[in-house]
Amino acid sequence: MSSKRCAACKQLRRRCPSDCIFLPYFPPNNPQRFSFVHRIYGASNVGKLLQQVQEHQRADVADSLYYEAYCRIKSPIYGCVGIISILHQEIDRLERELAKVQAEISLVKGQTQIEGHLAQGQQVELSSSSFDLSIITTPWFY
Repeated sequence: MSSKRCAACKQLRRRCPSDCIFLPYFPPNNPQRFSFVHRIYGASNVGKLLQQVQEHQRADVADSLYYEAYCRIKSPIYGCVGIISILHQEIDRLERELAKVQAEISLVKGQTQIEGHLAQGQQVELSSSSFDLSIITTPWFY
């Protein structure tokens, strides 16, 4: 028996063996982590899940179970899906904003080019279909 019981063994009020499956993933200094997971999945199911995966994957499984349980407790209807949906909406909004800013940058660059060529006395033709700038090297006053 270890001197410090893991959060799972504390909550379940049992001894914590030295080879406790929960100890590395539910430390005694973070009891809320196991509490969330236990409330959603149950201790027996979590133990079975951790035993079924390879040892190097267990930390990721425990983290995932905790995150999903946390989200389910905070948002019982949508859980993680609600957060993922909100993040997708934010990505879409930011992509639209980025496209708008890039279009504004292109417009400013085009205006700057036009002003530069006009200052040099060159005629500028604008193609409305592709927004290409065609520079005619003859002066505009001919």
